[in-house]
Amino acid sequence: MVKDELIKRSPLRVLEKSIHGGLGRGNIGVLASPKGVGKTACLVHIATDKLLQGKPIIHVSYSSRVDYIITWYEDIFKEIAKNRKLSDAVDVHDDIIKNRVIMNFKQEGSRTEQVLKSVEAMITFGKFAAESIIVDGYDFTRSACEDLEKFKAFAAKLGLEVWFSASLKDNGAPLYEEGSGVPVVLNPLCAAIDVLITLHAKGGYVEIKVVKDHEHPAPGVLPIKLDPKTLLIQ
Repeated sequence: MVKDELIKRSPLRVLEKSIHGGLGRGNIGVLASPKGVGKTACLVHIATDKLLQGKPIIHVSYSSRVDYIITWYEDIFKEIAKNRKLSDAVDVHDDIIKNRVIMNFKQEGSRTEQVLKSVEAMITFGKFAAESIIVDGYDFTRSACEDLEKFKAFAAKLGLEVWFSASLKDNGAPLYEEGSGVPVVLNPLCAAIDVLITLHAKGGYVEIKVVKDHEHPAPGVLPIKLDPKTLLIQ
C-alpha cells in the first residue's frame, strides 16, 4: 500500500469524523485511562499518522526516560507498515522522523511557562514548524487549572493542537464521575479540555470512548478499538 492510501484508510479518519473533523488548532485533547491500558500507544499512533501526512510534531515528555518513547514510535510504525503492507517503508520511516522532535522535562522542576517558552523557541528560533504537540507523563493530580489554561492559550497563540495522556490512579475510589464518565481527576480541569477520550480494557480489546467533543454532544463509544497486541487503533 502506498502512503497516501494508508493515510486515507487509517482508522484515525473515523476518530476525526467522530469529533467533528479532529481536535483542531488552539484546542486541548486528553486521552485518559488507568496505567497499562494503551493511552501512550494511542498518542503515538495519532502522532505517527500526522507525521505520515507530513505534519511536524513536538513530543513533550515528562517521564524520566525518553528512550522508551522512541521505542514506541519505532514499534508503532513497524506495526503500521507491516499490517498495511506499506511500500518503501524504510524510505517513509527516514522521511517522517525528520519531522519529529522529542523534548524532555521534569514536572517538579519545570514551571509551565518554562516548558512553553522552550517549545516556542524550538518552533520559532529553531524553525521547526510543528502543528501538533504531544504531551505524555504529565501528572494531572499535581496540575492546577491555570497550568492547562496556559497550554490552551499557547495552543491558540501559535495555532497548535495539543494532545495529553492522563494516567488514572486506582486508589479504591471511583475513577469516573457517575453519569458523565469524566475522570474524577480531570473534572476540575474539564473547562479547558476540548476533547476528552477514555480507554477501557474489555478483555480482547480496548474500547475507545469520547466523553467530551468540543461543544457537541459526546458520541460515546466509537466503532474503533485499540488492539492490545499490536497497540494499533483498528
